[in-house]
Amino acid sequence: MRLYDYLPSGNGYKVRLLLTHLGIPFERVELDIVAGATRTPEYLAINPNGRIPVLETDEGIHLAESNAILFFLADGTPFLPARSLDRARVLQWMFFEQYNHEPNIATSRHWIQHLELTDERRARLEEKHELGHDALRVMEAHLSSNEFFVARRYTIADIALFAYTHVAPEGGFDLAPYPAIRAWIERVASQPRHIPITEG
Repeated sequence: MRLYDYLPSGNGYKVRLLLTHLGIPFERVELDIVAGATRTPEYLAINPNGRIPVLETDEGIHLAESNAILFFLADGTPFLPARSLDRARVLQWMFFEQYNHEPNIATSRHWIQHLELTDERRARLEEKHELGHDALRVMEAHLSSNEFFVARRYTIADIALFAYTHVAPEGGFDLAPYPAIRAWIERVASQPRHIPITEG
């Protein structure tokens, strides 16, 4: 398999982490999204949305959207429960990640770490931080009585949410008020074959 990726990206990291957990060998193709590498005609032919990650299967099929890739790779493995309600719960948290969590926590990190913090972005950061903390409070409430997000075990719901939560301080989010999240981060990081976000 081949993974079109950008090393600092949490969305790419999700896929790298699951592939590593599963012991699936893959070739990683680094694309600098800040420099516009995903906006070339060659890459847009692979993913017209011009984003990473994209997984190219052994059959040459291209699959975009990080959480869709997680679902594809995890099917039939312990990382995706077999029971239909548990699978729906996994998707519930993955949709939450993309709709409530990633647009605020990941975007704040990207602006601060990788782009020029213009006056417009600086003005919008306050709202991003407020909405990001709303998402963190939802997670904290759930994790206060659950070790993981679904089915009392580590699944792709955890992988999806871990990717940007554990680096949220890089986006200006203080995780000190969230002890359950911090304990969960440690549990995720202790899983077999865990790799850091900086490992390709």
